Amino acid sequence: MSDTLDHEAHFRALYADHFDAVLGFALRRVDRAEDAADVAAETFLVAWRRRAHLPGPPDARPWLYGVARRVLANQRRGDGRRSALGRRLREDLRGWEPDGSEHVVVRADVSAAMGRLSGRDQEVLRLHLWEGLEPREIADVLGVTTVVVRPRLSRARARLRALLGAAAPDGSASSPAGHLPGSNPHFVREEQSR
Repeated sequence: MSDTLDHEAHFRALYADHFDAVLGFALRRVDRAEDAADVAAETFLVAWRRRAHLPGPPDARPWLYGVARRVLANQRRGDGRRSALGRRLREDLRGWEPDGSEHVVVRADVSAAMGRLSGRDQEVLRLHLWEGLEPREIADVLGVTTVVVRPRLSRARARLRALLGAAAPDGSASSPAGHLPGSNPHFVREEQSR
């Protein structure tokens, strides 16, 4: 127990003594101040995780600078990947126009009904209908098991169907189980395969 307290005390002292220096190091190397704050926070997160192996003075500051340098490199690589993805998406979407199909997932009545559902129901439906994920994939995203997702998805569909049925101008609420009135359940996958 005292070993843990010693590591925590050492980390607190390291943070108090070197935070400003690490933040300054990052500020001189980034374009935006918020990026420097992220670098400093990530650097001290690494230091916290490795608190049992932190160097003492005079090696602490150079060690922290080395960590900050690696964090900056990771940040730049991530920025580069995001920029490349953005360019690729812009090229892929150049000239693309929606077809105006009646099967557009985001419709006003569906959006209004979705807004009346709980956040949990909205998330599972969006992942399934809009992102085209299967229950096992939804389970991975939500960090739960497929056994939890399947009934949650079924109940969310039923609630959405009830809301859409209640809002239907002709008062009809009948639709095949698991399907939304006036929607094509395969729309998302068809669009993704283009």
